Amino acid sequence: MFGANRTRRHAWYFVLGTKYSVQILAAWALAIAWLVAPLLGQESDTLPVLTRGTLLAPKAFRAAAAKVQPSLVRIEGFGGIAAGVDGGGYQAPGEGPTTGLVISSDGYVITSTFNFLRKPPIITVVTPDGRRHVAKLLGRDETRKLCVLKVDGVSNWPVPEFASRDELKVGQWVVATGIGFGAGQPALSAGIISATSRISGRAVQTDANLSPANYGGPLIDLAGRVVGICAPLGPQAGSEAAGAEWYDSGIGFAVPLAGLDSVLAAMKEGQTLQAGFLGVQAEAFGDPPTGAVIKEVVPDSPAAKADLKPEDRILSVGGIEIQDVTHLSSVIRRFLAGDKVAVVIQRGDEKKTLEVVLAVRPPALPKPLGTPPLPPMPGDKPKPGEPPMPPLPKPEKPAD
Repeated sequence: MFGANRTRRHAWYFVLGTKYSVQILAAWALAIAWLVAPLLGQESDTLPVLTRGTLLAPKAFRAAAAKVQPSLVRIEGFGGIAAGVDGGGYQAPGEGPTTGLVISSDGYVITSTFNFLRKPPIITVVTPDGRRHVAKLLGRDETRKLCVLKVDGVSNWPVPEFASRDELKVGQWVVATGIGFGAGQPALSAGIISATSRISGRAVQTDANLSPANYGGPLIDLAGRVVGICAPLGPQAGSEAAGAEWYDSGIGFAVPLAGLDSVLAAMKEGQTLQAGFLGVQAEAFGDPPTGAVIKEVVPDSPAAKADLKPEDRILSVGGIEIQDVTHLSSVIRRFLAGDKVAVVIQRGDEKKTLEVVLAVRPPALPKPLGTPPLPPMPGDKPKPGEPPMPPLPKPEKPAD
């Protein structure tokens, strides 16, 4: 009996608490609205205008997506390395339908290299009208995680409008679209542009949630123009899948295509574009740092071939003034292997400009430059001419 009364009493407290909690929250909301309205430069009676704007936002997102939808395609890969579904019922990374975007009316499609981690031998592109076309994988840009597909024998495919990179502003609304797992309508996620120059200046950052179904699809503005192509990127390049672990985290990246005509042309020709490699080890110069001083030069590297030498101070690369060692690495990553860049150095009292042709980074350097050899350890075999090292001490017998 006492237990039943206690239960009823607790239930009544909960109802009262909920009732008054709602009233308190409502009072706080009215107070905040009354305080915020003057800060916005508007009177309290204009707050419904803001409310109407909030209600209209989803309509604006759908209208923007409708403009780009005719150019969205679903990409499917069949077969490949370790294809199939694991025991838990989840698709392995790089599998499943994903998204692509038409960039040329004669059948060129851009998407993310993440979609082909399994190297499928058969790739198909499904257009909005439901037709399935066999596609061929051409070139790729490994620094941007983008690649180009080609569907032969087609014409008059709709090409979307692209936003100029100069127009992009931090804080503006954007919408990520993906048709990988969508039936007829693309999936949408809205957010803002968080930064306009990330990943060595190659990408814009957004807090719109991105998932593997978005990779290769467009990030668009509210006018339906393409801001960039969504791709799994990270500060450190790493593996092909690096950056995918951030999906749906509020940290996503999209690569603007405006100004990448030469990159797109190279990918259409089947080229694989890789990050440029200079071949120097440097350290900061001055306090605060101004430029970077070369300590060692990798033999037979682009730096060595261009006659860069230890103690040279690098002032600028490709017209970009170098601030410190970290900035030097970031600037080098902006260029591709094969690019010719002007490197301005200070050598003693002389300032010189050298032309360097960047190369592909060697698979593995023998050891990091400047790393001293490890000291000999007891028990190591001596080198010729060296005295033998003392043997390792035997462990003592523990006391009884």
